[in-house]
Amino acid sequence: MDVAHCNLDGNADAVEFCPHDSYHHVLAASTYTLQEGDRPSRAGSISLFNVDADLGRLDLFHRIETAGIFDIKWNPVGGSVSPLLAQADADGYLRIHGLECCSDEARGFSLREITDEKISSAMCLCLDWNPSATSITVGLSDGSVSIASIVESQLETQELWKAHDFEVWAASFDTHQPQLVYSGSDDCKFSCWDLRDCPSKLAFQNTKVHTMGVCCIVKNPNDPNTVLTGSYDEYLRVWDVRSISRPVNETSICLGGGVWRIKYHPFVSGLVLTACMHNGFSVVKINGDKAEVIETYSKHESLAYGADWHREKSFREGKRNSTLVATCSFYDRLLRLWMPESVLQDSVL
Repeated sequence: MDVAHCNLDGNADAVEFCPHDSYHHVLAASTYTLQEGDRPSRAGSISLFNVDADLGRLDLFHRIETAGIFDIKWNPVGGSVSPLLAQADADGYLRIHGLECCSDEARGFSLREITDEKISSAMCLCLDWNPSATSITVGLSDGSVSIASIVESQLETQELWKAHDFEVWAASFDTHQPQLVYSGSDDCKFSCWDLRDCPSKLAFQNTKVHTMGVCCIVKNPNDPNTVLTGSYDEYLRVWDVRSISRPVNETSICLGGGVWRIKYHPFVSGLVLTACMHNGFSVVKINGDKAEVIETYSKHESLAYGADWHREKSFREGKRNSTLVATCSFYDRLLRLWMPESVLQDSVL
């Protein structure tokens, strides 16, 4: 069921609900727009919205202009750290913004840049926080992967190594073993790196399964043995990484479009939301060696890039409870809020 929608000021590529308590209603959306001509430039923005699911409202309360953004992510919940939003951008910078209360009560919150780090002359394409929010891994357009640490609100590059032959679209920490970092690239390689060595040691590299570039890599937050990968070859793949030197591809499912983004449901085990580029968005149920699409959403008319689940456990629609979803598409600059019909009260509780 559609809840609300709006158009952003640029090509939309990522949406992220804030996971921190008292901020679940805050939604961040980022853009990347290539302005061609004699002096081409890559412009971007971050827009913050107040989401009221009960009233079906999506209200913009803050926007900042920046370099073209490829990825954004909020810091993990834990400790006394306030909400931080990291961005990976076309200028080769990793930037961190802090969500702060605003003196203007009508606006509520604002986003202030706290620190930045010039990672490389190449573009920063993706990022991921480690579970303790003390480090960020970044994938770069020249095939490199970087690790930046956060010490006393300052970013510092700790390591930078050549990991792939082409663009690195996926770089993520293993949430259960944060000394491990996974990476995926346009070279079709799915790799894992051990940060306990310097330079980082290659733990494994699979070169045969993905027939096109690897777009995203996500660790199952509830199962230390399972990793998901998405690829331009349109397949969502489930991996067993108990043998870290030789992971096993347990199952796969074709989603009819390049699998650009994967998000696990915050409360329903084995349920994932996927952005499938040329084929809209899909909700997939994974149970052991079985994977099935239980719902699709095709109200976007452009590349399906950004997707996220709302962190509230439920949202009332008449007598039913369901989970709110935010999705965005690139060229039509569209941001939508909707509720999957398949994720009802029985599966949430």
